[in-house]
Amino acid sequence: MRSRGLRNCNPGNIRISNIKFKGEVISNDKSFKQFKSIAYGYRAMMKIIKYYYNHYNLKTLEEIIDRWAPPTENNTSAYVLVVQRETGIQKDSEVYVDDKSTLTSVVAAMSLVENGVKADINEVLKGWDLL
Repeated sequence: MRSRGLRNCNPGNIRISNIKFKGEVISNDKSFKQFKSIAYGYRAMMKIIKYYYNHYNLKTLEEIIDRWAPPTENNTSAYVLVVQRETGIQKDSEVYVDDKSTLTSVVAAMSLVENGVKADINEVLKGWDLL
């Protein structure tokens, strides 16, 4: 059975909020956003990470994931370790959010943690193209 995030085309499990993203549709899920395609879900993840970087000055992998998946709700340290392993980016290294290869690899690794299966990299790249 597909994960909730993949069923919602929301691979980052982005919670419902007043912020509206391109490709977002009215959600039938009481807690999480839904998108018209998985690529739009990846795009939303990238937009949020870029916002963290530019507006909250969260530059490192650990800082970004700590905000994305706070320890009050998640095993954040385990989350960071998986993303670090999958991307080769150290937890205290800056994530260059304007670099296609870097951001798409981070988002794909986060999707793995969120959904338990590897991301379809072609869909992640489509998300980048939608930015």
